[in-house]
Amino acid sequence: MTDVAAASDVYDLRGLKCPLPVLRTRKRLSAMAAGAALWVETTDPLAVIDIPHFCREDGHVLEASERLADGHRFLIRKAG
Repeated sequence: MTDVAAASDVYDLRGLKCPLPVLRTRKRLSAMAAGAALWVETTDPLAVIDIPHFCREDGHVLEASERLADGHRFLIRKAG
């Protein structure tokens, strides 16, 4: 993990299917301070479409997207 990963929350959403990863990410981000970073880990294959779309629609910044052996990981910076 990068330095940002060490300083950020990791939200494990592996095993959940669409639309739960986006819905839970939205809820988690709503409780965070503006500018905070969150790593989201998911095994849902649709997350590579859904998470970037969610970030664009809600104004968050998708800082990184990484393929993992069992899914994907996204670094999201909360809008604000």
